[in-house]
Amino acid sequence: MRILLVGINYAPDLVGVAKYNTELCESLVAEGHDVRVITAPPYYPAWRIPRGFRSWYFRSRKLNGVQVIRTPIYVPARPSGAKRLVHHASFALASAIPLVRTALSWRPDIMLSVAPSLTSAALVAVAARLTGAKSWLHVQDFEVDAAFDLGLLQDQRLRRLMLRAEARILKSFDRVSTISPQMLRRLKEKGIPQEKVREVRNWIDTDAITPGPATVNFRTELKIGEDDVVALYSGTMSNKQGLDLVVEAASVIEESHPNVHFILAGEGPHKPKLLEMSQGRGNIHFLGVQPNDRFAALMASADIHLIPQRAEAADLVLPSKLGAIFSSGRPVIAMAGSGTGLADEVEGAGLVVPPGDANALAEAVRTLGEDEPLRNVLGKQGRTRALERWDRESIIHQWLREMLSIDDDSTRPQSSGGTRLQPEALLLPVKEQVRVTGK
Repeated sequence: MRILLVGINYAPDLVGVAKYNTELCESLVAEGHDVRVITAPPYYPAWRIPRGFRSWYFRSRKLNGVQVIRTPIYVPARPSGAKRLVHHASFALASAIPLVRTALSWRPDIMLSVAPSLTSAALVAVAARLTGAKSWLHVQDFEVDAAFDLGLLQDQRLRRLMLRAEARILKSFDRVSTISPQMLRRLKEKGIPQEKVREVRNWIDTDAITPGPATVNFRTELKIGEDDVVALYSGTMSNKQGLDLVVEAASVIEESHPNVHFILAGEGPHKPKLLEMSQGRGNIHFLGVQPNDRFAALMASADIHLIPQRAEAADLVLPSKLGAIFSSGRPVIAMAGSGTGLADEVEGAGLVVPPGDANALAEAVRTLGEDEPLRNVLGKQGRTRALERWDRESIIHQWLREMLSIDDDSTRPQSSGGTRLQPEALLLPVKEQVRVTGK
């Protein structure tokens, strides 16, 4: 198949949506499909474009078998609500030219849009209809709901207008998928028919991140003792994570449990404030975003993982870091309300505390810090859950099956000459496809 992905985040960014866009595209190429990507320059989570990628013209290059077309984009140094709107609008406008050109000249079988950014998705659906391609929208984040629920935007008239636009965009696609049961339910509440929606989770490489003894590399760098207890947050540092609560919990526990240390690893617009809040506290340590070859060691350096969350963010997104945490065989403390998707995922593999309650977070850290057998039991359950629900190979094959089913329409003209493979043949390795078709 020819597959065109349009999404604002892609490699070499390491975290968030970029990771999954990149790994999906490279996995599709490895299965023998032809994949092109229209994306922005790397900028996340630091909200800064590296010097080598700054440009006001389009760039195209092959990256691990994927043709990647990068568009100019506006990236605010301090992303407020209004500036984020301009940021996403700039990508929608800039991506329109290569999107239309690629759709008309290359004739993809499937055009896949990833939200964020939803603003660029509308043209993807239109271009797909005009060229006979199937259109697919994958929702990683409910941008409109998050912007208003978290207070980044407040004008309720604007909210109603944006929700109407969102509904029209969602309904214009042949298929709409998202990453958790609760987010799937929200899609249905927004009026998307049952037959159009799918749950396709994010994933983790369960062979790369495995349980094992605590690594000492990061502990040595940060002057943390081998027998001390480490509570780790790794991810983006923005407003919706509620990382202020981790700093508050560290201050609550500092005197009574001096052997407990908190590590905050990542980048984002909220990091300067966190550094300021943490001045003078010896039990809080900061790291930057870790490259892939150090990430597994970072996960293994922790005794406890943390997922703080503001109550307003419930079920707007399922934190993708959860899969890596489970795979590491370490317990997690998550801030989540009862009945939310995050609470349901964590139950039995960690502790759930009310969102926004720093004292409850501190008490949960105390509980796990003092009870190594409990940590081991919860961590073991998390590892089992990672293998059952978050395994990369299984989920990539789910993507393949769903793509084959949406593309299996005998009434559509072939995008290129030659024998059109049957869906079961397309799931075979490339060499086997050659044998099946006789070419």
